[in-house]
Amino acid sequence: MLKIEKVNLLRGGRMVLRDVNLEIYARSMVGVTGSNGAGKSSLIQLIAGELHPDSGSVVLPKDVRIAQVAQEFAATDRIAIEYVLDGDRELRRLQWELQQAESAGDGHRQALIHGKLGDIDAYAAPARAAQIMRGLGFQRAEEGASLASLSGGWRMRLHLAQALMCRADLLLLDEPTNHLDLDAVIWLEGWLRGYEGTLLLISHDREFIDPLVNHIAHVEGGSVQLYAGNYSSFEQHRLSRSRSVRPVTESNSVKLPTCGASWSAF
Repeated sequence: MLKIEKVNLLRGGRMVLRDVNLEIYARSMVGVTGSNGAGKSSLIQLIAGELHPDSGSVVLPKDVRIAQVAQEFAATDRIAIEYVLDGDRELRRLQWELQQAESAGDGHRQALIHGKLGDIDAYAAPARAAQIMRGLGFQRAEEGASLASLSGGWRMRLHLAQALMCRADLLLLDEPTNHLDLDAVIWLEGWLRGYEGTLLLISHDREFIDPLVNHIAHVEGGSVQLYAGNYSSFEQHRLSRSRSVRPVTESNSVKLPTCGASWSAF
C-alpha cells in the first residue's frame, strides 16, 4: 500500500502540493491528471523517492519494487537488449551471485542459485526482453545496437522497455506514449492491460488512458482529489458539479478498494 500523509512540497519557493493525503492499495490503476505545472510529475517523483516532502510523509512497504522510466542515460557502448535486461533487477542480482559462487568454486551455492533462477524463469528473460523491444518498434537487428548509436526518441523507447522489464509491484509512467508511433501505443496499451501490479499513469492522451484506469487522481491548486472510474467518468463528474464539486472524503484523504490483493506490511 502507498500512503501519503499531510504532504507539503515546495519547489522554487512555490507550494506545489499542499496538505495532500492519498492512500492507494495494490493492483489499482490510477490515472494522474491536471494541467501543465499542476504538480503531477512532482507527485510521481515523491512516490519514487526522487523528491522529499517539506512536511508530511510518503510511506511504502520496505520491499516494494518500483519501476519508472529513466529520464536520461550516458551514451555508452552497452548493448540495447542488455540495457533492457538490466530492468530485471532480481535477474541481475542472481546472475552476479552466480558469478561469485563460480569464482569461489562453491558448487552447493551454484546449485541453489540455479534453482532460484529457475523459479523466476530467468532463462526466458532474453526472449521477454526481445518481445518488449519488438512491441515498442525495435527491429531484431537493433537488439545488438549500442546505446550511443540510438537517437533521442529511440533511447526513450529503450528506457520504457527497461521499465516494463522490471518485476515491479508499482509502475510509475509519466507520458509514456511520447516518442511512440500508433502501433507501439496500441501494443503498450495491451501490455498494461495485462499488468498485475499497481499503476500510476500520467497521460494527456484520453484515448490511451480511458480503457486502462479505474481511478483518477486529479492534481489542481496544490491538492489531489481522487475519483472513481476512468477519465470519461471523471470528466462527466466535473462537468456536472463544476467548481462546486466536493472531494471524495473530507480533507483530501482517499482510499482505494483492495482489488483482492495487498502489499506486505511496512
